[in-house]
Parts: sequence; C-alpha cells; structure tokens
Amino acid sequence: MPTLEEARRLILEHTHTLGTESVELIDSLSLVLAENLAAPCDLPLCDNSAMDGFAVRRVDCAPPARLRITGFIPAGSLSMAQVDSGCAVKIMTGARIPPGCDAVIPFEQTEGRDDYVTIKAPIRENQHIRFAGEDVLRGEVIIPAGTVIRAPEISMMASYGMSRVTVFRRPRVAILSTGDELVELGEPFLPGKIVDSNGVSLAALVKACGAVVEQLGIAKDTRASHVAKMTIGLQADILITSAGVSVGERDLVRDVLAELGMVQVFYSIDARPGGPTTFGVKDGRLVFCLPGNPVASMIVFDELVKPAILKAMGYKRIFQPFIRAVLQENVSKKVGRVKFLRVRLEPSGDGFLAFSSGDQTTGKLKTLLRADGIAVLPAERSSFSAGDEVNVHVISNNSVMLSL
Repeated sequence: MPTLEEARRLILEHTHTLGTESVELIDSLSLVLAENLAAPCDLPLCDNSAMDGFAVRRVDCAPPARLRITGFIPAGSLSMAQVDSGCAVKIMTGARIPPGCDAVIPFEQTEGRDDYVTIKAPIRENQHIRFAGEDVLRGEVIIPAGTVIRAPEISMMASYGMSRVTVFRRPRVAILSTGDELVELGEPFLPGKIVDSNGVSLAALVKACGAVVEQLGIAKDTRASHVAKMTIGLQADILITSAGVSVGERDLVRDVLAELGMVQVFYSIDARPGGPTTFGVKDGRLVFCLPGNPVASMIVFDELVKPAILKAMGYKRIFQPFIRAVLQENVSKKVGRVKFLRVRLEPSGDGFLAFSSGDQTTGKLKTLLRADGIAVLPAERSSFSAGDEVNVHVISNNSVMLSL
C-alpha cells in the first residue's frame, strides 16, 4: 500500500501531456497554450488618442490660447490632414494622432464657441497620446507556451485578429459507475435502489477541470456488463470507475480490468476516506478505480485524479495550494493513515480557523456540503489538539477562495 505522496508520484510518473489541437479562440478559455505567440506587429499600430478632446500643437497652447477648430477625427478614421499652427482638431479616443500634433487636451479642460476652442489649462508634451508599440513591440513574445489562457490572453490574441489558437488537447475522461443497486438519474425511486449520484458528481468535477466527459452509465454486477462498458471506457484517455474495488463477491472491477489488459500500479492508499482506491494503466491510458462512497470518491478525485488531468492538459501548477489553519477542536485518528478532515474555515487576523464541518463518517454527504476545505492530517500522528496548525486544501469556488 503506497503512502498518499507515493501514490501521487506513481500517478504522475505515468501521466503525460497529450498532443495539441487548434480551437476557436473563445473555446481556448482555461486551456494551456502549446506554442509561443509572438506579436506580428506593434500594438498599438499607430499613435492614437487616449481621450476624447482636441489634438493640438503644444507650442500653440499657452493659456489662454484660442485655437481654430479645423476638423474632426473619429476612431477608425483614415484621414490624416496636417494640423497647422494655431489650429486644433476634435479627436475621439483611439483615433490616430494627425501630423503636427504632440498632445491631446480633454474637452473638459477647454471652452468651445462655434469654430474656436480656448485652452484653460497648461498641457504637457505627448499628454494623452498612446504611441505605436507602447504596449507590445513587433516580434515580442506576448504569451509564452504553457500559459493557462484567461480572458486577458483572449483579449490580447483577439487584438491581433487571431481567431484560432493551438492548445494542449483536453483529455477524454470516461466515467463508469458499477452496481445492481444503482439507477440512472431521472428514473423512479425503488425500494433498495440508489440513484447514481457518483456518475454525475464525478462528471461535474471532470468538467470543472476543463476535460471532456464521456458518461458510460452503470455496469451491472455481471462480468459481461463490466466487459462491455469497460472496453468502451478504455478507449478514452482516462477511465474513472466508482465502486466494486473491494474484495466482495460482486466486486468485479479490478479483475475485469486486468482481463482487458490494465496493469495495476497500486491497490489501496494509506488514507481515509478513500482507502480502497486503485490506479492502473493500459497502453498509456490512465485508469482510476474510486470507492463507491460519494464523499470518498469526490475527495480522492481532488487529491489524486485532478492533478493527473491537469498535467495531461499541460498545466504546470497541478496541486491545490495548502493554507495553514488553526484547528478548533481535538481530533484523533489511526497512526499510519492520512485522514482527510472536512472543515469549515473562518478568517481570523492574518489566518484562518478550522472547525469540523460535522460528522466525519464517510456516509455523511452533508458534512462535505458544509465544508470549505479538506484538512490533510499526516499519517504519522494519532491525535491533534485544538490550537494545532493543520494544512488545508481549500475547496474551489467557495467564499473562502475570495479572501485568499
């Protein structure tokens, strides 16, 4: 049985970045750029106005100068008439600076009457002018390979007219639930049956990573059903199963996967919840067999599966960072096992306080609903006291993230 850190290492040793693909610019959000992008031209392309106002020659503008208005230049205009001495032209934000002008004075710093404008305030040379190449110079690497694409990167690429971008391919992740007791979401409740919430929750977690979800439904507790579903699942880049990985009479997952060619890398980890977790590979594809308990499967996903998905997508930062928090109650556990403790977090001074979010038995999903993070309690200790500092992985998309 590997330790949690050994399990992570083994998984990542078998995880490789996938190939590249070209996608529409808007579809590149949260994907990883696969090549350096160099600026094909200066940005801005030309000297332009940063304000709505008047383009002027500074030498003409000692207050209270009175200048004749000889034209109007809206944004996008190609007209570039020379501005003569003693004259000014109205200009809009983004419009090209006409020859002869070396400053823009905002409308609110002038008084206008008919065809003349009076300058009320001193002006500086080059004020309110954005110069060609001021932001980016031609040939400059504007976005390096390996960058996670956000709205600012999309804006920059759009500024250069890039409608498509080359990114690392998103993995296809197949999700399979197992067990005769399960029914699909939307089917009627029946005595003794359980709705397959794992299939939906794991799909949501995969989508949140940016990967492509392929839901395979439910494999019944027969070898034929397992073989049929898993044969399809093993065509994906990553296969995730839930339940059926223990040693019960109907726990067929590991045996069937072995028959289909999966090489088991490890079975079980030194952590609770989530101990009966299996990881294997087949022809470069990754296979994660997670526990059937919804709390355990979601926690193990965040701790082990998510980093692998992100690495496959080209991410460099694949682990959720820890924060330090002060435990507010005593906690006991078995030596030799990592404990994943669901906690509420409250800001306090420069740090956080960590409170148990409720009953920590794995069947209590409500405790995970109330949690802001998972405190990872190390294997070598058996007890923790109120006042001890612990490492906490903050659960994404909650209010605590906003305060970090």
